[in-house]
Amino acid sequence: MLDFEKQLSGDILIEKINLPRATTVEAGIIKKRLFEDIHLSKKKIIVDMSECFFIDEIFLGALVVSLKRSRENGGDIKVVIDPSVLKKIPNIAGFQKVFENYSSVEDALKNFGP
Repeated sequence: MLDFEKQLSGDILIEKINLPRATTVEAGIIKKRLFEDIHLSKKKIIVDMSECFFIDEIFLGALVVSLKRSRENGGDIKVVIDPSVLKKIPNIAGFQKVFENYSSVEDALKNFGP
């Protein structure tokens, strides 16, 4: 299994992270991937971190920067994260207020609407 996978569901791109830990090392990778997705006009992106049980501040920062870039280009990013992991995340850069967080990809897909 790859550490990072792309999946399409209609016009929604899902970036799946298949790692137990999302850290500084992976932050650069996900930021590059998301910036490429945004550049390719992907307006609706879901970052599926349901396999991650630890997420550091640098990784969260990469997601926040990517969300800002996405919104500047008329898009949005939603995050799938285990609720127990979400509770452990300090509210660095307002992560919990900035992102729409879901416990499953299915919920995130529904909330993107038609």
